[in-house]
Amino acid sequence: MRLILKLLREGSGRILIFLDWMIKPRVVQRSSEKQLQVDNQTESLKLYEFYACPFCIKTRRAIKRLNLKLETRNAQQGDFRKELELNGGKVQVPCLRIDYAGEVSWLYESDDIINYLEKHF
Repeated sequence: MRLILKLLREGSGRILIFLDWMIKPRVVQRSSEKQLQVDNQTESLKLYEFYACPFCIKTRRAIKRLNLKLETRNAQQGDFRKELELNGGKVQVPCLRIDYAGEVSWLYESDDIINYLEKHF
């Protein structure tokens, strides 16, 4: 039963990825100076994700729309999964790692991440 649920979740995620590829969001346009400033600000942000997770797709779509360059980290397995669990407190995606003025915070929930990004960028 668990395997069936995993396959359904993965399959639906792949369908959403295809739809995301087909229907591109309208991208925020900035001057080259302003875009460089935004790119510098986003260097301290890292998005932990699972590739086919619907909530991660939603978050990545907002990142594309906002024309942000964020490093994404596959938390499905390996070092990024361990880092997320040890430092963030749980393996839940999407999760935005925010490093601001030497303080690191972890923001979970796609809507909260999108609201944060819209507010700051």
